[in-house]
Amino acid sequence: MASAPQQVKAFRGPATLLADEPYSRGTDSYSSAISSTDDVCRSRPLDLVFIIDSSRSVRPEEFEKVKTFLAKMIDTLDVGEGATRVAVVNYASTVTVEFNLRTYFDKASMKQAVSRISPLAAGTMTGLAIQAAMDDAFTEESGARPSSLNIPKVAIIVTDGRPQDQVQEVASRARASGIEMYAVGVDRADMQSLRLMASEPVDDHVSYVETYGVIEKLALKFRETFCAVDACALGTHNCEQICVTSDGSWRCDCYEGYTLNPDKRTCSTRETCASGTHNCEQICVSTDDSWRCDCYEGYTLNPDMRTCSTRSYTEDVCASGTHDCQQICVPSGQSYDCECYEGYSLNADKKTCSISGEN
Repeated sequence: MASAPQQVKAFRGPATLLADEPYSRGTDSYSSAISSTDDVCRSRPLDLVFIIDSSRSVRPEEFEKVKTFLAKMIDTLDVGEGATRVAVVNYASTVTVEFNLRTYFDKASMKQAVSRISPLAAGTMTGLAIQAAMDDAFTEESGARPSSLNIPKVAIIVTDGRPQDQVQEVASRARASGIEMYAVGVDRADMQSLRLMASEPVDDHVSYVETYGVIEKLALKFRETFCAVDACALGTHNCEQICVTSDGSWRCDCYEGYTLNPDKRTCSTRETCASGTHNCEQICVSTDDSWRCDCYEGYTLNPDMRTCSTRSYTEDVCASGTHDCQQICVPSGQSYDCECYEGYSLNADKKTCSISGEN
């Protein structure tokens, strides 16, 4: 039995996991296990094609495990005509497109179709399968979205053997056409071939499991890869006050009266009226992101712009209208002066005004 190289992510577990459980029961138990976060996790839209090896080296019971893995993967996806579309390519010496990207847009129909897939037996023509995926699955006629929509095209190859044809060149063409290639190896899978097929960074696109009995664990790995997790809803954001979901990501914000610190996580009290740190003796007036002090009626703001003093008698006289200026009263020191509107001149009594030029 092959062992996983250190640079490849390995998933190990009891080989008998789900071995005696029927296909549908395994799928149901998985669905309940992920339901706690399903409402806060939506996969980004994908055009996703599974390329599965059903050559003679894959025993019938092992092929059932592959179908369980596909069903669990479907459960993790936000499937729909405008969301993720799924196709399955089955291969051995020949290649069969079991269903394409426009065949099903609901999970139940997809999983029913997966349950009816039969192994093809015979050889392992992995390169031929990749070429068929490009020619027959990743086409607009088969349901792939046009490149102008920027929907990622993803292929996941599952195999347990060594390809009997060349894969390096055809995989390179697939990647060059915009297909992101993931390679999953099981048991006797040739690790060099997996790495030749995978996209960069290779270590993030190659996975290995020791037996088909634990392949379903990879569904959780791919869920983390494809799923746009709402960190705000999960509470994993580390924002001190407010988490805001934004374009598939998140950012921190603060309550009114607080400002976001340079660490983009914590908040500090903003020096505003709401914070109570303004030092205004009487009245604080908020102005945009700042503030200013003001005084109660009958008081005037001192030069320190914080404290207030009782208005002088002259200010009160001008304000009250009890001065005897005919037009304008202007406080002046301990007294006041009278002035006139534009176009008028102050008379000799220093109180009344005449139209300019009449004096």
